[in-house]
Amino acid sequence: MPDFRKALTDGRVYPYDGGYGTLLQSRGLPAGTSPELWGLQEPDVIRAAHADYMAGGAAVLTTNTFGGSAPKLGEGVDVTDFNRTMAALAREVAGDSVFVSGAVGPTGVFVEPMGPLTFRELVDIFKAQITGLAQGGCDLIKAETHFDLAEIKAVVVAAREVCDLPVLTSMTFEGGQSLTGTSPLTFVDTMQNLGVDLIGINCSAGPEQIMETVELMAERLETPLHVQPNAGLPELEGGETVFKLGPEEFGKLSSKFAEMGAKTIGGCCGTTPDHIRALSEHLESASFSRNQPRRPAPMVVTSRGLSVPLGGDYPSQVIGERINPTGKEDLTAELQSGQFNRALAMAEEQIDAGAGILDVNVGAAMVEEAELLPGLSKALAERFQTPLCLDSTKPEAIEAGLWTSPGSPLVNSISGEPGRMERLGPLCAKLGSPFILLPIKGKKLPVTAAERLEVIEELLRQADDLGIPRRLIMVDALVLTVSSKPEAAKACLEVVQKCREWGLPTTMGLSNISFGLPARELLNATFLSMSLGAGLSSYIANPSSGPLMEARAAGEVLLGRDPGAESFIAGYADWKPGSGGSGGAAVKKAKATTVREAVVRGARDEVLDLVESGLEEGREPFALVNEELIPGIMEVGEKYERKEYFLPQLMLSAETMQKGFERLEPLLEKDSAEVKPKIILATVEGDIHDIGKNIVALMLKNHGFTVVDLGKDVPAEDIVAAAKREGAPLIGLSALMTTTMVRMEDVVKGVRDEGLEAKVLIGGAVITESFCERIGADGWATDAVAAVKLAKQLTA
Repeated sequence: MPDFRKALTDGRVYPYDGGYGTLLQSRGLPAGTSPELWGLQEPDVIRAAHADYMAGGAAVLTTNTFGGSAPKLGEGVDVTDFNRTMAALAREVAGDSVFVSGAVGPTGVFVEPMGPLTFRELVDIFKAQITGLAQGGCDLIKAETHFDLAEIKAVVVAAREVCDLPVLTSMTFEGGQSLTGTSPLTFVDTMQNLGVDLIGINCSAGPEQIMETVELMAERLETPLHVQPNAGLPELEGGETVFKLGPEEFGKLSSKFAEMGAKTIGGCCGTTPDHIRALSEHLESASFSRNQPRRPAPMVVTSRGLSVPLGGDYPSQVIGERINPTGKEDLTAELQSGQFNRALAMAEEQIDAGAGILDVNVGAAMVEEAELLPGLSKALAERFQTPLCLDSTKPEAIEAGLWTSPGSPLVNSISGEPGRMERLGPLCAKLGSPFILLPIKGKKLPVTAAERLEVIEELLRQADDLGIPRRLIMVDALVLTVSSKPEAAKACLEVVQKCREWGLPTTMGLSNISFGLPARELLNATFLSMSLGAGLSSYIANPSSGPLMEARAAGEVLLGRDPGAESFIAGYADWKPGSGGSGGAAVKKAKATTVREAVVRGARDEVLDLVESGLEEGREPFALVNEELIPGIMEVGEKYERKEYFLPQLMLSAETMQKGFERLEPLLEKDSAEVKPKIILATVEGDIHDIGKNIVALMLKNHGFTVVDLGKDVPAEDIVAAAKREGAPLIGLSALMTTTMVRMEDVVKGVRDEGLEAKVLIGGAVITESFCERIGADGWATDAVAAVKLAKQLTA
């Protein structure tokens, strides 16, 4: 078999194959039928498609397993056997001439807290699929068309657990974000932390539009690039979906990705063997040269929706220290009872004060850290985008916490304690989690810089032997108090300077320096200024300390890391000595004080108490709905449109409102003159995707609609019959695939033939305004917030 990992190091740009959905449909695949299961029945058709792409010049063939996971295949199918069969079929065609990539697409099910699956469960789902792909003879594993960072991370982890094949990860983006709020750059950062072999983008748009996304990725992209654009955007002609970007133009435009560092280039929806033939011809003279990132970072910590680069020429970051029960009776009591309200409030306070990363420590008496640390981490990730730093002396707690994160959380810390590096280091590498290296080994504290650097070098060699990349390592300078060790500050500065020479980012627990002395904030702020000058990348402290934040803001200007002093001017234009500026002490935020605020903040655990308080004060149930719940969810919608909120926050706020509404619903007057508008929702026949529809249903319910959800794969006649039976003025249709979107026209036609007055609104990733006009629908929406607005307009 050919060696794909070796090919990654040569100077060739490899053409991938193209789309299979529309190609197979043109060769007999019935609309709405699973291409995977149909492929089992018609292996000769799949074999011919592979052969045609190979004849067209494709150097990599993709298995017919995009929907080859258990949730997609359904019950009664042996997942491993199916994937083994499809991989062997592609291998048979490819022989030893071209490579075979095992396709792994989305499952259609979210990971908690947005969905029912744990991350480990999702990894196990993918392991069953990837095992078959590896056994069937694939040369690499290809995660493609993913829209959730946690899910594509699960594919990588699963692949690493069952085989040693190279891994390609490819996401799809619209409007600069994935469906669940991941930017192209955060995707790149997280995948590079995981050490994947190729990072790419596919679907969603044609070559010219995807180039804009690749530009965003290029800021820190060091890994070879993979690109598979569509043949333009889908259009409807004569009742059929067509892609109008022809082979020659597609080949010419797509070949330009080679100049942007692409190692593999192919086609997605609407492309055919002719498109790949044209692309291959344009790539004949292309050579691979890995582009250098415009602004590399020694380390990047990520959440699902945010990247925080550390070191190099990036600004220093504050790691907020407040979520730690030591000395905090209220937080300790809540953690002992399994509650997180105080911790969530502390998180919000620190983020508002300028923390770029949140340290999370639940270590207290009568607390099971291995249960509580992942629980609090999930609660924080659900509400905030700020990346986390998992802090515990117990390895089992760190391990449990790491298995809950969709991104690359920081681990605090790995020391020279016997067995700690061996246990946590490989797990951090496997899950792509950076960690703080604490230079302590044995019982003696290393006081001098030379002693610390000796321990650091020894731990670095140990990490190298375990295969842990340097991009995952940040060094703690180990702050000791100057009241007992006068040389402590100088030793820290020497360690920071040396680590900067080695290309390693640094951090420190800043406040230790002043313990036992007066004017501690003065000492801390001065020491911070000196450390920033030495090259300090981050520090663990209370971001509500005005002097510290002032020193940091001024230091970034003086070190040239605040271009045009933009951040400094924004935060300190009205500064007065001791005020702290906007980057200093923030106004301490308590719990939500109104039902509306609870909805906006997604305070699910607080909304019922606020509703009860409102009722006790004599407020009418209708007033709480119309003046609190509905305005709250409308504000959330506006934040979503402005990209201040993303899907996780949108869903959390929607669930918060639903919880409040369920309490009020029995109290609402049954004889009220207000009639809820009714809407029939369905995913059209042949389409088994319903994530988007379910989100729309939740939002519509929260805005006062009565939703009749018919589910997925619903025939047009059933949708029309339901609208007639229910007397619904609205019908909402969803389709994710270009092969099923044409079924929407059947519904529109049925509504007109039956003489119904129902308005039809449509939505889905493949839907466009021109398609809406072409089929005679009454409107189209790009997301759940837009769908609610449209539904209100159509029923006004």
